[in-house]
Amino acid sequence: NIYLGDRDGVRTPMQWNPDRNGGFSSADFAQLYLPPLMDPVYGFQAVNVEAERRDPGSFLNWLRRMLHVRRQHQLFGLGGFETFEVSTPSVFAFLRTPPEADESANPVLCVNNFSSAAQPVELFLSHMAGRVPVELLGGVAFPSIGELPYFVTLPPYEFLWFELTEPSG
Repeated sequence: NIYLGDRDGVRTPMQWNPDRNGGFSSADFAQLYLPPLMDPVYGFQAVNVEAERRDPGSFLNWLRRMLHVRRQHQLFGLGGFETFEVSTPSVFAFLRTPPEADESANPVLCVNNFSSAAQPVELFLSHMAGRVPVELLGGVAFPSIGELPYFVTLPPYEFLWFELTEPSG
């Protein structure tokens, strides 16, 4: 609530459900230290944890999916970091490599579009030729990497995370 003084605007109670005071307290409204957000668009009747849990496309569920992927791939926190040259300046690509102690893990390629427009990008990955990029959030296998630049298109402000797996068979 930006209309509260000092830093109180970011200290409003958690909106748990559409019940009285957003489910934060059953006290009378006048007894609360800070008021719950009463805005019709962002207030507790419309935006709350209970509603977010039910919505598969909610920010809460998106964040849970991100944390799940992060837990599955420890190299996001412990692995090596290598940037790549790309054909588009508004796209940043990097590779997370497994730590030496975990050579069984596959590297993860992260491609990020920092532009407000869709961006085609060529990734120069010939040193990874033969590996198959598997998108981490959906599990979809993309065409294998060859000697030529690898081409992907990213929507505005989007990203792709690929596990670079060894070819099967």
